[in-house]
Amino acid sequence: MHASTAQRKDAGVSASPLAGVLLGDHEFAYLRDFVYQNLGIALSDQKRQLVQGRLARRLRQLHLPDYAAYCALLRADADSELGELASVISTNVTSFFREPHHYELLEKELLPQWLDCKRRDGDRLRIWSAGCSSGEEPYAIAMVLAEALETAGAKHLDAKILATDLSPQVLETARNGVYAADRLGGISAERRHRWLLRGSGANEGYVRVHPRLRELVTVQPLNLLHDWPMKGLFDAIFCRNVVIYFDTPTKKRLFSRYAALLPAGGYLFLGHSESMHGINDDFELVGRTAYRKRA
Repeated sequence: MHASTAQRKDAGVSASPLAGVLLGDHEFAYLRDFVYQNLGIALSDQKRQLVQGRLARRLRQLHLPDYAAYCALLRADADSELGELASVISTNVTSFFREPHHYELLEKELLPQWLDCKRRDGDRLRIWSAGCSSGEEPYAIAMVLAEALETAGAKHLDAKILATDLSPQVLETARNGVYAADRLGGISAERRHRWLLRGSGANEGYVRVHPRLRELVTVQPLNLLHDWPMKGLFDAIFCRNVVIYFDTPTKKRLFSRYAALLPAGGYLFLGHSESMHGINDDFELVGRTAYRKRA
């Protein structure tokens, strides 16, 4: 068989299983309820076509004939598919040093203060990147943290960054710490030279984050709406461009849970289009989408 013929045949096979298959009222209602209960994302009727289009590829991957079969899969084994569904429904857009004012506050003010106190008291330092996506955020935090530890002469301080997300695909990227060179736009030339290892041969055009950064970052799966295993307090929590998907009751519950994991004076960072105004009184706004927990 000629290659061109095989390609046409493969293309037909990949497209045909869902040709003309629509997301019905019953299935969309089930998916809408399931997504809200398990992911906190409210899907309006206007999102129906978007959900149908995005799920079509997942159905082909699973060799399922229609959306009713996918709903049956969720009913039978929701946990194993939840991360994949989260990847389909949400949009994982991230970059290194996105919203740089947060990193400037961390570098210039917060870390020097925290490290001075913690080095003196023998305390630990903890930062949580909640909704870390493919890892650019926690590794950018790690660059700032590693430099601050060195400047303060506190390299051996117990300092860690927890990076969590629900999507298996983005977590795998975060664990590997390998990125295409064209995704490094937010990183200064000095930091690129210091913290990124350039690939060669088959890996040319890619970089891997320095082992020191991977040492600081722990990547774990976590559903923000389910139970959290963390017991100790965090000094700061980054939850940026995550709650934009949630309705007000879900935001209220989430912000209260964050407050419980922060000491008085701890920080919560939100995305540029997110706000706590009228939702939570545990925090005060101290900068652009930077909130400090009240005493």
